[in-house]
Amino acid sequence: MFNFNSWRHKSLLYFKIVTFSPISQNPLPLSLYFCTNTSHSTSFAVSYLIHNFGFSPLFANKLCSTYSVKFKTNQNPDLVLTFFRNHGFSDSQLRDTIAKAPWLLTCDPIKRVLPKFQFFLSKGASNSDIVNLVSMNPMVLCSSLENQIVPTYELVYRFLKSHKDTIACVNHNSTFFGDRRVASNIRLLTENGVADSNIARMLKTHCRTLQTRDMLKLVEELKDLGFNPSKATFGVALNAKTTVPEARWKEKVDTLKKWGWSDEDVLVAFRTQPYCMLVSIDKINLVMNFWINQLGWDAMALVKGSSVFLLSLEKRIIPRAQVVQYLLKKGLRKKTASMIYPFVMSDKLFLDMFIKRFEESSYLLKLYEEKLNLAYTTDKTCLS
Repeated sequence: MFNFNSWRHKSLLYFKIVTFSPISQNPLPLSLYFCTNTSHSTSFAVSYLIHNFGFSPLFANKLCSTYSVKFKTNQNPDLVLTFFRNHGFSDSQLRDTIAKAPWLLTCDPIKRVLPKFQFFLSKGASNSDIVNLVSMNPMVLCSSLENQIVPTYELVYRFLKSHKDTIACVNHNSTFFGDRRVASNIRLLTENGVADSNIARMLKTHCRTLQTRDMLKLVEELKDLGFNPSKATFGVALNAKTTVPEARWKEKVDTLKKWGWSDEDVLVAFRTQPYCMLVSIDKINLVMNFWINQLGWDAMALVKGSSVFLLSLEKRIIPRAQVVQYLLKKGLRKKTASMIYPFVMSDKLFLDMFIKRFEESSYLLKLYEEKLNLAYTTDKTCLS
């Protein structure tokens, strides 16, 4: 039960007949709302949010308080809702948008919102693109068109060289326009010799990397580790360092050291394949356990072959390991040959080089396919 006495200011509970144009198809004739010791304009706004969007009294009151939302009539809010509906927003999308940015109900949509919609449309964005962008982060409408949206868009377009790709980028990263770090981080990367192609790749695949707070520190750290800013691996390493929290990074290093690696071995593996530090600790342990305890192979081989950690244990590593192990036992493959190469090559090349060329090809193929089929059977069982 709600305790009215717990409030610092006295509150009064009202029932009031309302005449708004609600989102709900079956509005209740009565709207229940809380009115604290605030102005009539605030209490009206609270009631409007409850009736039109189905918000709880407490949530509606919090929105009005947090965003200083006040209006005395439903004229402007109704105008705003009509504007958004005319631009393709569904009732549920409107509800989500207003829950994040209730101040929109007090704005002039023609002056505040329409120019931004027109800008995106002029670049090839569809109405659905705009709806998705605003629904995910309506604060983009709070950003200045001239000072934030246009400069950020043009900066991203400079690297992606395509309006379609630029629209896709900002649509998947809706906080871009309100984050001034993006432009400054891109400039910093450029000044430190990061190639345009690397920045373009980050924009397409690791966009959040460009929103990090400690970009200069990370760039210097990666340089000290031997990463070349002009190489593609620099972007991957940067993504790994910004994605994995420092404490989690240490846990992964400690896990690898338990399997016999040194700190230097971890750094070599990271330089060889930066993605290896994005692999979960469970995956690291599974691969190491199979490689060392079941196959009896040297963990040091994985230091410069850290790409193996990215491969599927059941669908790639285990089936191919059975074939390689058989060839080694029969003396059909030199023990000094690379232990990593058989796992990173394409399926066709593996079949040609490690199965079809040998007299025992039928047996090797059976050995290989048994493990492969088992992996896919297990997948289907898990999905059913």
